[in-house]
Amino acid sequence: MSRSESSLRGLALGDAFGQTWFTQEGDLRRRRVAPGPWTWTDDTAMALALFRVLRECGRVDQDALAAEFATTYVAEPRRGYGATMHDVLTAIHSGQPWRDVARRQFDGQGSWGNGAAMRVAPLGAWFADDLDELVVQAGKSAGVTHAHPEAIAGAVAVALATALGVRGAAGADLLGEVVERLPETEVRAGLIRARRISFTTDSRNAGGTLGTGLRISAVDTVPFALWCAARHLDDLVEALWVTAAAGGDVDTTCAIVGGVVAARTGLDGVPQDWLDSSEPLPPFA
Repeated sequence: MSRSESSLRGLALGDAFGQTWFTQEGDLRRRRVAPGPWTWTDDTAMALALFRVLRECGRVDQDALAAEFATTYVAEPRRGYGATMHDVLTAIHSGQPWRDVARRQFDGQGSWGNGAAMRVAPLGAWFADDLDELVVQAGKSAGVTHAHPEAIAGAVAVALATALGVRGAAGADLLGEVVERLPETEVRAGLIRARRISFTTDSRNAGGTLGTGLRISAVDTVPFALWCAARHLDDLVEALWVTAAAGGDVDTTCAIVGGVVAARTGLDGVPQDWLDSSEPLPPFA
């Protein structure tokens, strides 16, 4: 549980840090952060819901997770949820079956958005000792709201990267191991491209090749975020800087990176002013 909690805290920090760049109060060129408070978004709200279900059930109980997502949303609907998730979570809260709600999105294709990937890192840390079970549980966590195979592949990829980081994998090796465990999808193809990009490359150029989440899809979010995480697996602060520098859906890319890296490093190397500026997490009990 401790590594999963570290992942959750890193995810929340990355989310809040990334959200500050939409205010234009920081200075990326001088690496000067925006003044606090930094508030987190739906990325963290949904990760918290997933973490609570893991603590309660020890696995992904999809009915419990759907209810937790819906309750969390209704309590604070202005956390930055996308339009599709507003509809999905409102429908689930009204009593509609989550399977029907998730599958009917986008003319029956399901959503391939990055929402399932942005929240899943703590699950990867939770199941780091059993990668086969991790793949199953990550897929279940995604399917509650995102039925499209690309969204599911994105969530599995982030969970795997988190677990492999915890287990000591390094850099391009981590990306390669994730690729080996994914089905043939556009997310997998993006990760193959990511493996070919040198870690000496400016993250803005890498983002230009891989996407930085501007399409809000798993396909154009996960490969770049995992490239940034793999580049700085032992330095959470540096990982967040290089991720933010590329722009795009910065709160989500930084949330993914924060969740992956913090599961391995914890938050001991994070400046105290960052920790003081970030919105605290609620009690888990």
